[in-house]
Amino acid sequence: MSVRRILSFLAVSALLCGALGLAQAQTAAPKGAKDAAKETAKETAKETAKPTAAAKPPAAKPAAKPETAAVAAAGGAEPTLIGQFGTWGAYTAAPNGKKVCFALAKPSSSKTNPPNRPRDPAYAFVSTRPAEKVTNEVSIMIGYTLKPGSESSLEVGGASYAMYTQGDGLWIKNAAEEERMVDAMRKSADVTVKGMSAKGTETIDTFSLKGLSQALDRLAQDCKR
Repeated sequence: MSVRRILSFLAVSALLCGALGLAQAQTAAPKGAKDAAKETAKETAKETAKPTAAAKPPAAKPAAKPETAAVAAAGGAEPTLIGQFGTWGAYTAAPNGKKVCFALAKPSSSKTNPPNRPRDPAYAFVSTRPAEKVTNEVSIMIGYTLKPGSESSLEVGGASYAMYTQGDGLWIKNAAEEERMVDAMRKSADVTVKGMSAKGTETIDTFSLKGLSQALDRLAQDCKR
């Protein structure tokens, strides 16, 4: 598991989703203004979360092994595994001094069309950031650059949720549906994420949800501290 890559993604997620929430609240704002907010957040996140140029992430390893975590560059932040629940690891970290709690898992299966296309490891996150009053925010680090404007989705519990895409990340488009989606994830056996790369490769990643509910319950306790 590349700690630098994961912490950078979480920093981007925090800034980008803040801009998305503002855009959704200002429903009367023109589309151009919303797009500008998203792009500004993305660029700011790149600067604040960017690892040093010489740092190349190591090969990905199973999230279940806490000894694979390397010291992160930004502020000496290092994720701490506080529990492993089924396929989900429960972690805490403090990038830039702000506490982040997150459950993390790798796909149980991945497919590409055309077959066997190379990509970086994918991860699913459910994150809580107490300082920002954000609880159980779902995001996917897909492992490749997504095709701009392409349709991506997350399927769980018999429902499909449209996902906003930016770079190699996915977040739910309609924040009002996130609580219902997380509730379905707690009760379901697996979740499927579909995306398309900038080169037109279609991907289907399936994540087992075994242990997710317990991981979220543990994080809810730890993030109160």
